[in-house]
Amino acid sequence: MPLRAHFHPPLSLRKSWESVHSAWAVMMVTRLNGALLSTRFESEPKVHHGSQVEIDVATYEEDRDPRPEFGTNGHNGGVATEVDVYAPPAPPLACEVVMTDADTFEINVYKQSGGLKLVAAIELVSPRNKDLSTARRAFATKVASYLQQGISVITVDIVTDRNANLHEDIANALRLPDALDWSSPSGLSAICYRLIRVDGKERLEMWPHELALGATLPTVPLWLEPKLAVPLELELTYTNTCDSLRII
Repeated sequence: MPLRAHFHPPLSLRKSWESVHSAWAVMMVTRLNGALLSTRFESEPKVHHGSQVEIDVATYEEDRDPRPEFGTNGHNGGVATEVDVYAPPAPPLACEVVMTDADTFEINVYKQSGGLKLVAAIELVSPRNKDLSTARRAFATKVASYLQQGISVITVDIVTDRNANLHEDIANALRLPDALDWSSPSGLSAICYRLIRVDGKERLEMWPHELALGATLPTVPLWLEPKLAVPLELELTYTNTCDSLRII
């Protein structure tokens, strides 16, 4: 099924993009566990809708008791003694910030190796991942951390209501050379990354694909080991997702 515009009417009025991402993650897991992964590997979806958490610092400080709570006879029934309260200096640097709990639409692939070891991750990009610079950096930092641990990563970006080159943020997080610069003309992409060691040196390999509305989706390599990959069939799993949600 050709890629649809899930973030704009009329489709966005019928089916939320969250339902598409969630169902797509399940379809990928079903396909991987059912047909592509040997018994040494298994995959599972990890879906989390981020929420913003704010603290009213003024109220918090008013509610605090600056001294330890001692009863008449102390905590252990003894005689209470005077306690000096430490007063830290004012912070030299401070400013207001907004901390967000990022969206996660992820498929994790584990290897049985004396326990479950994460070997690959598939990231379905959400609008929030492409929104503010802080969100983009958080997404890039997670991908970079996976790669530095030897975990292969595939990012799938079909978000059409935000403009951002997440690969650029990932490249900046990893301080990659200009030779690995890439951007999708359509702003949509599927990119496979893996970090391997060759002759004692680390080598980052990429398989970038431009995605486009109305076009079929590619099959990309999902690397499980340095010499073992399985095909991640984006078109098949996307079609099954749309069929299950009655998206015609």
